[in-house]
Amino acid sequence: MPTYTAPGVYVEEVPSSQKVLSAAATAIAAFVGFTERAPNDDPQDPEGLAPRLVTSWSQFEELFGSFAPGCVLPLSVYGYFQNGGSVAYICRVPNSKPAGVPSQRALPAADRALGLPVSVTSLEPDADISIAISSEDAGDDAPDGPAPFTLEVLEGNKVVETFPNLTLDSGDRNAATVVNATSTKVKVDVKLDKKADLSSLLEVMKSGLYALEKVAPVPIPVQGKSFAGSESARRGINGLAVAEDVTMVVVPDLATAARKPDGTLDLGLWKAVQTSLIAHCELNGNRMAVLDAPPGMSPQQIKEWRSDVAMYDSAFAALYYPWIKVENPIGVNGDSEVFIPPSGHIAGLWAKTDESRGVWKAPANDTLRGCLDIERSITQNEQGLLNPIGINCIRPFGTRGIRVWGARTLASDSDWRYINVRRLFNMVEATIMEGTQFAVFEPNDVTLWEGVSRTLTGFLRGLWSAGALFGDSAEQAFYVKCDAETNPPQSIDEGKLVVEVGIAPVKPAEFVVFRISQQKQVAS
Repeated sequence: MPTYTAPGVYVEEVPSSQKVLSAAATAIAAFVGFTERAPNDDPQDPEGLAPRLVTSWSQFEELFGSFAPGCVLPLSVYGYFQNGGSVAYICRVPNSKPAGVPSQRALPAADRALGLPVSVTSLEPDADISIAISSEDAGDDAPDGPAPFTLEVLEGNKVVETFPNLTLDSGDRNAATVVNATSTKVKVDVKLDKKADLSSLLEVMKSGLYALEKVAPVPIPVQGKSFAGSESARRGINGLAVAEDVTMVVVPDLATAARKPDGTLDLGLWKAVQTSLIAHCELNGNRMAVLDAPPGMSPQQIKEWRSDVAMYDSAFAALYYPWIKVENPIGVNGDSEVFIPPSGHIAGLWAKTDESRGVWKAPANDTLRGCLDIERSITQNEQGLLNPIGINCIRPFGTRGIRVWGARTLASDSDWRYINVRRLFNMVEATIMEGTQFAVFEPNDVTLWEGVSRTLTGFLRGLWSAGALFGDSAEQAFYVKCDAETNPPQSIDEGKLVVEVGIAPVKPAEFVVFRISQQKQVAS
C-alpha cells in the first residue's frame, strides 16, 4: 500500500481482477519429410534439419527448393497453402547425401567441332559456384588478337575472386596459369586446338553466367527413426517439440520411404512412423496427426489393415482414404498428373474451416482445391464399412465436386469421436493454459477465485455465442467452478489453485434423417 505524508489528491491504478483470454491458434501445420535441398539460413544447422517456419509457398521455395523427384512433401505443402493454410513448420528429413566430388562446367565454344576447350572445376566437393566471363576494352593501343577478359568466381550472388586481363593463348596471363596459381575456389583447364579462333571463342564464352554443375546427390535409406527424430537434436517429428504452436502434423513422404525396390510397400515402416507421430501428438496434447492410408488398397483391404494391422486407437489422430490425383509440376516420365497422399490438402482444409467457421465446425463436406481425381471411387455401402472404424473418405459427388466425407478421429471412446470436438478442447485447454498465467504466485483466496472465474466465464460465453458450445443458455453450455469447495485448506497448503471447467461441445450432424409418413385424408 502507498504511504501518504502530505495533503493532496492521489490517483491509484487498481488492476482488474478479470483478464481477457484470446483463443489460441488452431491452424498451424508441421510437415516432416523430404525436400529438394537443405536450407542454408542458419550456420548452426548446416544440414537444415531443425524446424523452419514458412508462411507462403514462395518462402518455402526460397528455403527448401521446389518440386523434385522422390519428394512428396513439396506437393503436400503446395496443397496446404492452396486449400487455405497460412502458417507451417517444415522439418526436413535427409534422404540423400552429397556426391562428394567437385563441381564442374565446360564453357561453350564457337565451333562445336572444336569440342569444349575450356573447363572449370571446383576445388571443394559439391561446391555452389558460378563463373562469369566479361571482355575488357584494351584501348586503341591494344595489340592485334583477341581482347583480354576478366573471370569472376561467385558463391551465390557474391563475387569472391576476380582475375582480370586473362588470355587463352600462351603467355604470362594465360587463364589456366594465373587462376590455378592463386585461386582457392576453382581450377581452370584450357585445351585449345591449333585451328581455334580465339576471338570467336571468347565471344561465346562471355555471353553468360555459368553455374558449375554438381553431381546428383546419392540416395540414402530412410528408417523409421529418421522420421521420429530427436527432441534434443531438434530433428524429425520429436524435434517439433520446440514449435509449441503447432496444431497439425503431416508426414507425407512415407509414400516414398516405405516403397521397396520391388515396388511393394513396407507396411511395417508405415505403421512404425505413424505410431511415433500419434505418440508425439498425444504427449504434446495440443496437436493432431493427419494420417494417410496406404495407397492401392481396396475398401475391404483398408478396412482389414485398419482393424487387424494398424489397430490405432487415439483421439489425437485422423485417417483419410483414398489418395488424390494432382498436377505433377515436374512431369517425371511424361506424367502430367500424379497420385499423392491427401494429408497436406486436408490440413489446408482444416485451416480454411477454422478461419471461415471456427475450430468447432467439423472439417468435412467441403471440396479439396487442386484435387483432380481420387485413386478409387467409394460407394455409400463401402463407406458404411469404413466410417464406423474412423476412416474418413474422400468421395466424388458429380457437380458438387470431390469432397471430404468424414470427420472422425481414431478414438474408440465416443466422447472423442469427432475431430472438431477434440480440436475444440485442444484450443480451449491451450487458451486457458496461456491466459491464466497471471494467477501464478497470487494470494490463493476468494479474490483470486472470483477473478479466475470471471475470466474463464467471459471467454466461454464468447464461444457459446459464436456457436461453439451446445445449449439454449450459457448455463447449459458450460460451467466454471472455483471456490472453497474446489480449493479446501489442504489444497491451498499444497500451493494448488483448482478450477473445474465443463463445456458442452457441438457435434456434427453426421446422419441427417428425415422421417416422412403418408398423411391420410380424413373426411370432414
